[in-house]
Amino acid sequence: MSNDSAGALNPVANLGALRLQTSRQGSGYEAAHAGFSDAVGLSKIGARYIEVPPGRSAFPFHVHHVIEEMFFVLEGKGSYRFGEAIYEVGPGDVLGAPCGGAEFAHKLTNTGDSTLKYLAISTRSATDVCEYPDSGKFGVWTHFGELEFGFVGRPEDSRDYWDGEPDAQD
Repeated sequence: MSNDSAGALNPVANLGALRLQTSRQGSGYEAAHAGFSDAVGLSKIGARYIEVPPGRSAFPFHVHHVIEEMFFVLEGKGSYRFGEAIYEVGPGDVLGAPCGGAEFAHKLTNTGDSTLKYLAISTRSATDVCEYPDSGKFGVWTHFGELEFGFVGRPEDSRDYWDGEPDAQD
């Protein structure tokens, strides 16, 4: 959290002062981003500033089963794939991404000639399950204190509940 000289919480963050981290994957995914919810003292709301270059997306088509997301387009233009629909979006647009099944899967792609800049706001949960309809994958992530665990797989990778347990294989 940001603290002023007296040690009190500073509830103000400036997007221009954030230290962006860049991630890239193949030719379709690239983004510079930084989370700032912790910096302003939020524990139940996630907040991230994201910049995406032309022709790219920050994340694949996905849906969360636990958290909800909302995106605020600040600059640039893009296409918002939501379920089976595609919406053209630009500055001032607010995009919703409820949790649930594949009908709520979403992906934001920069279709303009300049950088797409947006805020991603979400609920927070120690555990989330994410589904990727295009690739047939799912992911599970959890973190409790020091424990962090993540798994990405496909339903055919599943095991029986008792698989490998001592004294369970008679």
